[in-house]
Amino acid sequence: MPSPSLGTVLDRIGQTQAPLTATVAMLLGLAVLAIVVLPATWLVVRHVETMAHEGAHALVGSSAGGKIEGVRLRPNSTGDTRVSSTGSAGNVITGAAGYLGSSAFGLGAAKLISVGHPVAVLWLSLLLLVVLLVTVRNSFGFFAVVVAGVVLYLVARYTPVGTETVAAYLITWFLLLSGFRMVLEHGSRAGDAAILASATHVPKVLWAGIWLVGTAAALVVGGRLLI
Repeated sequence: MPSPSLGTVLDRIGQTQAPLTATVAMLLGLAVLAIVVLPATWLVVRHVETMAHEGAHALVGSSAGGKIEGVRLRPNSTGDTRVSSTGSAGNVITGAAGYLGSSAFGLGAAKLISVGHPVAVLWLSLLLLVVLLVTVRNSFGFFAVVVAGVVLYLVARYTPVGTETVAAYLITWFLLLSGFRMVLEHGSRAGDAAILASATHVPKVLWAGIWLVGTAAALVVGGRLLI
């Protein structure tokens, strides 16, 4: 059976799609939870979480008036985002955004799914990856974002609506769960916490607590929207 035209596929973005049943949505969430928890799979998929983390720094920094000087994604799944100074408040908001990034993106995706637009989640995710790609300044980061983008494009372009819907749920669960896991894993030892503590004199543990509460709340609210 021939694949639909690009125009037909793009038309799906504005159309509404039926949600998955609560049981299926929950099973998908459990499958993603296993992927996020198991060390072997986490070593691979955590690169996607890093993209969301650094992308959030870049997006918030740009929104605060800063210039994105470059994003780097490394093979050990760490990264850094260079943003020109946005003033004291802007720098703090930009610095705090990373560990909330995945959860915020996931919460937005869950809202889109809840109002019948899972296909839009795929194309919006692809658009954000393209924007991130423009800011990447190292070869590994470029390669990682391209691979993620190609996989996402193939799903969005060539698979039926049912498969696209499942993919949107998987992506959303991953963003919600990986954001929470990353905060649990790094806590007050996070480099961002040290930078923020130095800039604001607010203890690192308090910043970790803010991120923990934020990502946990996003997981609860987003999970309810999906189920």
